[in-house]
Amino acid sequence: MSPVPASRNSIVRLLNASRHVACPCHSCSGSRNPVGALNTFRKFATPVDLPTKEYAFEVAAANLRFGDGVAREIGMDFKNMGAKKVGLFTDPNLVKLYPVRTAVQALEAEGVPYEVFDRVAVEPTDKSWLDAIDWSRKHDFTHFLAVGGGSVIDTAKAANLFTVYRDADLYDFINAPIGKGLPITQTLRPLVAIPTTAGTGSETTGTAILDIPSRNFKTGIANRALRPILGVVDTFSTDSCPKEVHISAGLDVLFHALESYTAIPYQERSPRPANPKLRPAYQGSNPISDVFSMWALREAVHNLPRVARDQGDQNAKRQMLLASTFAGIGFGSAGVHLAHGMSYPISGLNKTGPKFKMPGYAVPHPIIPHGISVALTGPAVFRFTAPSSPDRHREVLSIFRGISTSDNSISRLSDADIGPALYEAIAQFLDGLGVPRGLKKVGYTSADIDRLVDGTIPQRRVLDLAPGIGDVAGEDGREHLTSILEGSLEY
Repeated sequence: MSPVPASRNSIVRLLNASRHVACPCHSCSGSRNPVGALNTFRKFATPVDLPTKEYAFEVAAANLRFGDGVAREIGMDFKNMGAKKVGLFTDPNLVKLYPVRTAVQALEAEGVPYEVFDRVAVEPTDKSWLDAIDWSRKHDFTHFLAVGGGSVIDTAKAANLFTVYRDADLYDFINAPIGKGLPITQTLRPLVAIPTTAGTGSETTGTAILDIPSRNFKTGIANRALRPILGVVDTFSTDSCPKEVHISAGLDVLFHALESYTAIPYQERSPRPANPKLRPAYQGSNPISDVFSMWALREAVHNLPRVARDQGDQNAKRQMLLASTFAGIGFGSAGVHLAHGMSYPISGLNKTGPKFKMPGYAVPHPIIPHGISVALTGPAVFRFTAPSSPDRHREVLSIFRGISTSDNSISRLSDADIGPALYEAIAQFLDGLGVPRGLKKVGYTSADIDRLVDGTIPQRRVLDLAPGIGDVAGEDGREHLTSILEGSLEY
């Protein structure tokens, strides 16, 4: 009896099983690597697509300094670095408040030359970025200082990048497929960041986000080269924030932690980069990011309601600043996924669609603040992701309920019941903060779902880390995104 020809799938399984004896480095020759040796003979046979899943992760974060009034040291830092001229970036609301006043006084005390750019837009656009870039290029700063929230820090990152790359187009570095996503190979100039919100964690990451109104969504640039060399976390810096800013920024902390902890594991991400320098900043959950993300989640769940009730609660505000930084380190390597991916068109389309303006934000234009836009889909997102890793979502549920995973009300839940239970727990938490109860409350209707999905699909940087989408070959996520957004209209 003639042998039955091996199927394509059986060949792939055999090769996959042999990988434990193969050196997985990028440069080994075929003679030392069985899979590589087989590749040398592929020209003689029908090609087989070999698995190329990731096997490593990298963690990188800015140097951090944390303390009461620590922004007063910033002048000495720039003097120690030999700064010839510092570009200080901030926004019109902050320029007269404690954080910027303290930074300016510190620079002047040490005789460090500086110029101030105070036109950073809250929720920056491509137009506002180009304004900052043009100003920065004219001054050719040796060093950069960002004093503000994520909008300010991200704008300073962009100004630094395009001051070094003087002839580059904005879309050269914007994430693919929206932009070219070119690698950053030149050394950028030193950037120091003083965050004034407990939210984005941008002082720790190499990510910068902007809104592109012509496309009705947000996108950004993600590269470790953008990361500040120092994050100066002054515990007094959030004292001037309105209640609504505290809440929105704090929700960003919470969902950074939630999404990075529940992102697909780093070893499930594919394809593996052909060269380590091409490994993306966002790589999937990993043992190190898990530690930072879970600590941040516990602190945010405990302290954000305290700050919302009493903006004078210094200890709660201090813990939220720490949580923001911890979450930044966590998602800086693990990444975020669905709630952030969908938030970009939710906030982007608002400018021409619902035109919702969040109370407490001193801006002349419609705005769904970033943290709010992320939270609007939060309950439905984690109902969807729960089946991918029931144990992780069970642990998250226990944190929202403030009890141990061994409590009967948690431990006796079936895996199938975790998602619905977490949906209710997150919704209840958001209710306590006064967050709008779904997309309808900010003006969206079912007629907007297709456009919101269309604005989310290009966000591959984060969608590729989403359980049920990023770990499913050929899945663009349209069907799932539609279902999640429909489930987020109201709750």
